[in-house]
Amino acid sequence: MSTVPASPLHRRSPSALLLGRLQVVLMLTLVLLPIAWMLLASFKHSVDVMTLPPRLFTAPTLDNYRELFGRTDFLHNTWNSLVVAFGATLLGLVLAIPAAFAISWHRMTWPATLTLFARMAPGTLFLLPWFVLFSKLDLVGSYTVLILTHGAITVPVALWTLLPYFDGVPRALIESGQIDGCRPHAILLRIVLPLVVPGIMVAAILCFVFTWNYFLFALALSGFDTKTAIVASFNFVGEGVTNWGALMAAASMIAMPPLVLALLVQRRLVSGLALGAVKG
Repeated sequence: MSTVPASPLHRRSPSALLLGRLQVVLMLTLVLLPIAWMLLASFKHSVDVMTLPPRLFTAPTLDNYRELFGRTDFLHNTWNSLVVAFGATLLGLVLAIPAAFAISWHRMTWPATLTLFARMAPGTLFLLPWFVLFSKLDLVGSYTVLILTHGAITVPVALWTLLPYFDGVPRALIESGQIDGCRPHAILLRIVLPLVVPGIMVAAILCFVFTWNYFLFALALSGFDTKTAIVASFNFVGEGVTNWGALMAAASMIAMPPLVLALLVQRRLVSGLALGAVKG
């Protein structure tokens, strides 16, 4: 009985395996080393953070976190970030889902390309017109203006994430719905939407992370009561002096929600991204 020879892809030499493992180790080092340094620095005094040569381990202290939560409104700032991130994510999905459905069905590319140009443009291009417009409308400093402006980030991200999923929906299903007399909104809600739930989850996570980490719009358009966490963290950066310990504590807390969210849904996120790549 003859045996099928192994595929060249499965006949990897020991040197190739070693090279692949070294690449994984290098990638993990580049990703995890800054995170580990940030966490360790958050438990150091500011003097120890800037010591040269750097000392990896010092006597830990919680003074940075006491200052962060005891002397500032960081919890309220974090709440503001959550409101803006969830609001902008919801806005992006509400606008991007029907847009992706229409673009996919009619096989149009120019609307998606326009949103991509808006995403690639520097934020300063929008900032001055928005500031003038919303100042006249007396909206600067409100949650409304922050959610609306961050929609310029979430809509393109959600749209381009969802397009491969909508393209993967069999057109025969949509045509059968049309034959049965379903209107376009009914086809979207009853037939198409249940099939693209994995893509919606991936788009929601990406929109949340992009909005949570964005600095410019919140810096210019937020008020004292709506200042986000990432903007509030720069209160520790002064002219000529920086409280590095408290700044690293703030950075550690800001990094936690996206990391926790990614860990909770990592399987769905990876499978959803892979599924979208295959369908695209």
